[in-house]
Amino acid sequence: MKKQLIHLGLTGCILFALCIKSQAQIDSLQTHRYLTRAIMYGIGFTNVFDTYLSPQEYKGIDFRVSRETIRMTKLFDGNISVQNFFQADIGYTHNRVDNNNTFSGLVNWNYGLHYQFRLTENFKLLAGGLIDANGGFVYNLRNGNNPASARAYVNLDASGMAIWHLRVKRYPMVLRYQVNLPVMGVMFSPHYGQSYYEIFSLGNSAGVIKFTSLHNQPSLRQMLSVDFPIGYAKMRFSYLADLQQSDVNKIKTHTYSHVFMVGFVKELYTIRKAKGASPLPSSIRAY
Repeated sequence: MKKQLIHLGLTGCILFALCIKSQAQIDSLQTHRYLTRAIMYGIGFTNVFDTYLSPQEYKGIDFRVSRETIRMTKLFDGNISVQNFFQADIGYTHNRVDNNNTFSGLVNWNYGLHYQFRLTENFKLLAGGLIDANGGFVYNLRNGNNPASARAYVNLDASGMAIWHLRVKRYPMVLRYQVNLPVMGVMFSPHYGQSYYEIFSLGNSAGVIKFTSLHNQPSLRQMLSVDFPIGYAKMRFSYLADLQQSDVNKIKTHTYSHVFMVGFVKELYTIRKAKGASPLPSSIRAY
């Protein structure tokens, strides 16, 4: 009888320890250890306009690369996710009569938080805000005095997202739509006709840093993506509409880019599941 009680006690202790360990693993995944990362490469169309360099629009090709990570945090009982999104692009464009070309480039970094509203096990809406930092250039190949224009601005964006896990004939897929809207920020811009030599060498820098909002920088970034497995890998196809424009210091600019991207998605620190097992709970998934 004593041996049976000892065995039962040991079994109970082992089960209790395993439960604590399992719960600790889940709690860890619910916060920062469950990470979704995607690296994408794309090509598309771009329309570049900058009255500091030319009164004409320039249209051409856009090459782009991006890296995104999304993970859960401990904030608000584990309902807040953090998104870190970096992208860089290079554009080569020509004017309407095809007698001049420009090079353009922009680096964009977004970092922000979203509150996740889990409407069902497989569908959720996210709402939050982002820091949106941008830096780049436009270089006109035929201009003499002012051949280049710098782009530098930082915004606070309102951001929304919808994520839907679904199956098409038992084939799992993830659809995502995201929109980022700059609400307020600051931008560097010379005055119309002012050279960069005047600003940086002569010190005539008054008024080159301007407050921006919807009235002088009505811009928008939208992304639609689909994830699906191929063998042991998970691929992502996405369409990005990057619509940036401004009217500051009597200089009008815009860069309208429509890019199709493809890449791979990797999920880090996940629980290994047996074939045919049910998917991870929505409270654990950041994406």
